Amino acid sequence: MSKVARWISEAVRRLRGPQGSLLPAWTRAYGEVAPVSFEDLVAVYDAFPRVQTAVEYWTMAIVGPGVYTSCASEEDYGDANHAKDVVDHFNKKVDLDSILLDWVRRLCAYGNLFLELVTPDNPQTLSMIPLVSIEKIIRDPNGTVTGYKQTSAYGGKTLSPESIDHWAWNVKEGNPFGTGLIEPLCRKYRLSDGDTRTSIIDGIARFQAVMPDIFEKYAGPNELWVFEQASDDQIAIYSSTIRNMPKKGARFVYNKPAEVKAVQLDPRTQFQAYVEYYDDEFTLALQIPLLRLFLKPGYTEASANVALEIWQGKIMAKQRFIKRQIEKIWDLVVDQAGYDPLKAEVRLNWNPLKPPTPEMVDLLKAAELGVIRADEFRKNALKFGWELWEVEAEQTQPV
Repeated sequence: MSKVARWISEAVRRLRGPQGSLLPAWTRAYGEVAPVSFEDLVAVYDAFPRVQTAVEYWTMAIVGPGVYTSCASEEDYGDANHAKDVVDHFNKKVDLDSILLDWVRRLCAYGNLFLELVTPDNPQTLSMIPLVSIEKIIRDPNGTVTGYKQTSAYGGKTLSPESIDHWAWNVKEGNPFGTGLIEPLCRKYRLSDGDTRTSIIDGIARFQAVMPDIFEKYAGPNELWVFEQASDDQIAIYSSTIRNMPKKGARFVYNKPAEVKAVQLDPRTQFQAYVEYYDDEFTLALQIPLLRLFLKPGYTEASANVALEIWQGKIMAKQRFIKRQIEKIWDLVVDQAGYDPLKAEVRLNWNPLKPPTPEMVDLLKAAELGVIRADEFRKNALKFGWELWEVEAEQTQPV
């Protein structure tokens, strides 16, 4: 086949689109539900303080430093600053600082955020849809979303994809939903023999449920009271007395042999390893080293710094994702104001956690522009390892 024929064939293939189906037939007909229901995810978030703490750490690390806007230079686009002013006004009007905290909190916890454009092409009407209102996502054979089906409790409507901005973080193979911190804790696993391994969160919840019972059994174990040769009538009287006696401070006097036997758990029974296993899985799933630094011994300063450095890389990855999502909204704001979003290049920037450290090139530029004096330049140059000597003043000899 000639190069021209191959080029025409490739062009026709691109125009026709994908020929294979990306989705099973049943998902196209009925839609796709989240692997773990949003109701279960929200319930775990509400019930486990450690999950809430981890989500807050993630949210504050991502959004806490704050954001600022930038744009192209006026040389590149004369209306760039005007476009930036429009975006700044939009951010102030919708209170972006506050709603961004709420958006990022949900994205970290659940991996999904659904925003609805109530009025078409008007970004100021953008509102967050309750996560539990989304029942399923409907896609065509090529994987393109054609609708978002809400639950019957929220009217059962199918929302058009043009009116929905779906933020999906960490999308898994063939799944339109994102994955947050909580979902891996709630996942069950089907074993090869047909049994199902319970989820990590269920195992932890069961441990928490039986802990009070264990403490109560050790503090007040079951008791067997033995009265030798007592008649049935006497046993009935003793039984009534024992059942009604206070838990502490009771004293009894009896002139015949009696014995109290406590039915206790074997103190050699140890559950620490099992509890620690679930605890480690719980903490690792939340992907935040600060929890281990606070709750577990054994961290050295070096290992803690390495763990925090790796975590910082994850934070930056999520920041890049959120930045792109916000800038899509800003492009719509700029376009509605009559400016070109491609040329204006209004961008979201994250404030650094620490102030930037000046480099030598910055020092030289500041001295060149006259921002710093010569003596200030010399003092700062010493910090970069320069060896400088004081110039001795020339002494004038009298004639």
